[in-house]
Amino acid sequence: MTRRLTSITPDLFADPFGERAFLPKKKLQILGARFEFESDSPELMRLVESAYDSLPRHRVAAKPPRLRVRLVAIPGAARRKNAEPPPLAMVSGAGFLAGATGSSDFVAVSAEQGAALVAVSAEQLRFPYHTRYELIEFAVFTLAARAQGLIPLHGACVSERGRGVLLVGGSGSGKTTAALHCLLEGLDFVSEDSVFVAPESLLATGVANFLHVRSDALRWLGASPAAGSIRGSPVIQRRSGVKKFEVDLRHGGYRLATAAPRLKAIVFLSKEPAGKQPLLTPLSSRGIAAKLAELQAYARGQSGWPLFARSLFRLKAFELRRGTHPRETVGAIRGLLS
Repeated sequence: MTRRLTSITPDLFADPFGERAFLPKKKLQILGARFEFESDSPELMRLVESAYDSLPRHRVAAKPPRLRVRLVAIPGAARRKNAEPPPLAMVSGAGFLAGATGSSDFVAVSAEQGAALVAVSAEQLRFPYHTRYELIEFAVFTLAARAQGLIPLHGACVSERGRGVLLVGGSGSGKTTAALHCLLEGLDFVSEDSVFVAPESLLATGVANFLHVRSDALRWLGASPAAGSIRGSPVIQRRSGVKKFEVDLRHGGYRLATAAPRLKAIVFLSKEPAGKQPLLTPLSSRGIAAKLAELQAYARGQSGWPLFARSLFRLKAFELRRGTHPRETVGAIRGLLS
């Protein structure tokens, strides 16, 4: 006599992977690509909306690619009591780029298929910032960059009238402070942390959703309304332990670049004070690619890097030292865009 398996529903036999399940969908244009997110998890869809709703619809290719991201919530009780979830370990193989934690959370990206799968446990959902920043963003950024051949750069970008300046530098060089004050002085904001550049056209795009500001950067703002608004923003904590205000730029009357600007200059931010010397020091065209490659190890390994390096010869390049106030930095950058 065979025992009846009452714990397994007939639907599981018919569709064990949930391939034919109808899932709610959300369509958004991000980084020049048309994304379709699908999930039956309200929590995961809210994270997508909080990150990517109301963004400028940039375009960097003649025909924006269509990309798909499925988000799956894995059932289970939330038991972890740690201050943060385990970090992602990066792996690749069989045409997939993936990240996985020591738990059951993972993200798998197929650039060839233009699709990604993100699986999030109940434990991971206790950390919405890490889920959005490390899992969902992994899928979105990787798909958009690989599908369009964009060069992913760690840096900031501001623009004016369709002309852009790329701001790069090591940790603590002041990229966020420079981007913040450019924003407050009326320049258009493209991105603070990650900039994606088309290697031939030098069109630059980014996700202009949040600006992450350290509390010590507010000393330049005094008791201004901008400082009060920033202090009222949620606080996130990076894995390094650094805490920052997460300022949502889509709902504060800030100027966001409505179209992907074309880069006209690249500025390497220095921690050194300018003193009595000019803030901007021109750099030779020959040294731009080498200096940028030194700061951008991941980007240097992308297939489009040789073309991008040749295109850099069309840009003006400068080292920017620190003035007595960030407004001086804004003035120098604005001069490059005029």
